[in-house]
Amino acid sequence: MIGRTIDRLNPGDSAEFGKTISESDIYLYAGITGDLNPVHINEAYAQKTFFKTRICHGMLSAGFFSTVLGTVLPGQGTIYLRQEVDFLAPVRIGDTVTARVEVLEKDVERNRVRLRTSCRNQDDVLVMDGIAVVSPPKAPKQTARA
Repeated sequence: MIGRTIDRLNPGDSAEFGKTISESDIYLYAGITGDLNPVHINEAYAQKTFFKTRICHGMLSAGFFSTVLGTVLPGQGTIYLRQEVDFLAPVRIGDTVTARVEVLEKDVERNRVRLRTSCRNQDDVLVMDGIAVVSPPKAPKQTARA
């Protein structure tokens, strides 16, 4: 099953994915990526920063855009081409982050879709804002029958 092809996408279409960030998420992401920045994994260090506690890796939260794009809108078969993101507020352990993507425009000739990407926390604070460009899946080619 493939996701929505460009002819089935329209400006204003949107989808979301939400997840509560756990301490395990932070350690697993740090281990997978090698990003052992103490602001993420060392509470004593993080308490001395302006955050006053450990924060989630920005790219962990930004990865939720990929979840939406690759599984919901446009969905399976989508190729991620570009992502711009502004990190506006920290995400802390225990925060629930909801990633949202919304179709802004489509280029049918090039099979490209431009989407607004944003994440909000449980208090409706905008923690990330950006733009993505994807290539949605193409419809399977029909084979001629004799």
